[in-house]
Amino acid sequence: MEYLKFNKWFSKAATATVATTLLLGGGVQAFAEENDASDLKTDSAFTQITRNDMLNIFKQQGKEKYEVPSFDASTIKNIPSAMGRDSSGKLIDFDVWDSWPLQNADGTVANYKGYNIVFGLAGDPKRGEDTFIYLFYQKAGNTSLSGWKNAGRVFKDNDKLLANDPILKNQSEEWSGSATLTSDGQVRLFYTSRQPYDPNNKLYGKQTLSTAQINVSQPDDKTLKIDGVEDLKSIYDGGDGKIYQNVQQSVGVDMDNHTFRDPHYVEDQGHKYIIFEANTGTETGYQGEDSIQNPAYYGGNKKFFTEEQQNLLQSPKKKGAELANGALGIVELNDDYTLKNVMPPLIASNLVTDEIERANVFKMNGLWYLFTSTRGSKVTVDAIGDDDIYMLGYVSTSLTGPYKPLNGTGLVLHQDLDRDDITWTYAHFAIPQGKGNNVVVSSYMTNRGLFPDHKSTFAPSFLLNIKGSKTSVVKNGILEQGQITIDPEKDKKEPQNEYGKK
Repeated sequence: MEYLKFNKWFSKAATATVATTLLLGGGVQAFAEENDASDLKTDSAFTQITRNDMLNIFKQQGKEKYEVPSFDASTIKNIPSAMGRDSSGKLIDFDVWDSWPLQNADGTVANYKGYNIVFGLAGDPKRGEDTFIYLFYQKAGNTSLSGWKNAGRVFKDNDKLLANDPILKNQSEEWSGSATLTSDGQVRLFYTSRQPYDPNNKLYGKQTLSTAQINVSQPDDKTLKIDGVEDLKSIYDGGDGKIYQNVQQSVGVDMDNHTFRDPHYVEDQGHKYIIFEANTGTETGYQGEDSIQNPAYYGGNKKFFTEEQQNLLQSPKKKGAELANGALGIVELNDDYTLKNVMPPLIASNLVTDEIERANVFKMNGLWYLFTSTRGSKVTVDAIGDDDIYMLGYVSTSLTGPYKPLNGTGLVLHQDLDRDDITWTYAHFAIPQGKGNNVVVSSYMTNRGLFPDHKSTFAPSFLLNIKGSKTSVVKNGILEQGQITIDPEKDKKEPQNEYGKK
């Protein structure tokens, strides 16, 4: 794992025994000695997911402690309440994929009037553009799939117009985000506003971090109701492209996969932040042919750099690697949830992948844990297969880093099922429980629109044990479909046997 240092924000010089020093974009990067197999450690601004990391992840995957548990397809059910109208007005079963709970400021699941709330992307399985946010709720303590009720779509069609926001007026879809219960008891949603791809009208699928207050009432002791939204507004779209790539920079660039989405809200020492999926900008390590010459993106030692560079130059994935500049970004917000300060990335994946998704961060047992999902089909390292699915994780003593990879490489979860498998899962989301070392991992199961009877649904959740810089899937830790909480006092499951020693 390599760390990039940018003098614009950090002035302390890196110290290390080096064979070569590379200056790039105002940053300092150094090699470990050629016969030193360990990565160079520097005091730095942000972490780089390197090609060496991915090759080491390939060697780790398959170990049971990193594998998403196997699920019995015959037991998987659609969410009973996930129903809506198709384009003809007929009531149908909806797909539900990416989802996230209403959380307290510390990341634990919030209790809203005696209920747990989950926001999820849902829509008609036959219409990919039918992608909007719905609100599901369940009595706190109830963990059954049938316990989830559907309050319906969060936004009305005309909310985006009433917002009087120049970006939101062209919104065509609603993509993933997060939600927090504020100190005054309000439900604050953060989401991705996505515009259509319509070049004739100069619209290029722009993604924008956005927010709104969701008014939720309780008309009776069995029901939550959406009573409209307030303060709907866009927050940030990449700005001038110097720190994070904006959509205009990707227009006309063949194979460029622009990302700017999945805002995850977090608080630290009285400050408000959003962590999000992005791509690096022109001043933070941009994409392009020069990336192949940058040892910082390879990791390892000089020998590895020389050999891996030659492999990449001959690889059919070379073009994709040149354009790969995924990042987990961070911005600070004002108290009214407007943009206050754009900060350098926490993690970047130049020369590896354009997509590190579903940013998720929380503080647990005195340390900050940062997680992200990625697909092997987007990774430009030959050893990684198209069916490989990952949740990667990192740890730091500070929200703003620098972050070091969990388990030595960053590998936390892996799955390599065929995408047509009913038990295929993605968008894994770790949820802290307030006490203990176990977190609940939720996700969705079954790809969208593949089966007439099986819809995308809440996957069975499972437990992940986190201790310091090590993680392990908990043996026999499979929970109910869509379960987001456990009782830490009653659930003492820890890794055992092949899952590692306590």
